[in-house]
Amino acid sequence: MLNTMPNANAYANYKQASVETATPEKLLLMLFDGGIKFLNLGKLAIEKKDYSSANNNFVKVQDILFELRVSLDMDKGGEIAANLYKLYDFYRNEVMKANITKDAELLPPVLEFFRLYRDMWTEAARSARIGAK
Repeated sequence: MLNTMPNANAYANYKQASVETATPEKLLLMLFDGGIKFLNLGKLAIEKKDYSSANNNFVKVQDILFELRVSLDMDKGGEIAANLYKLYDFYRNEVMKANITKDAELLPPVLEFFRLYRDMWTEAARSARIGAK
């Protein structure tokens, strides 16, 4: 029997190192990518009636939205940070509702939000790099 444990540990170590060494911009993009990934997995799990898997994936999305919320600098961010806080909270509640009711119809606006904000942050990070040169 093939022992895959060393490979799993190596992958976990790699993932941990990539998070620990990422720039704040890269961390945000990783969170948005994770949100998209876990929303899609949760939606698929609902369609397959695998409610345990759906729950696990939606809890991950809720955690991501919580991380996004607590990462905001409310002092420096002003009204923009306050509005983002409300958005993150709103979508976190929508994911909780979808998880509780197992209603995948609640997910498209959340997915659209993650995709839109991921694209915006990608462009903002690119513009900042170009401006810094």
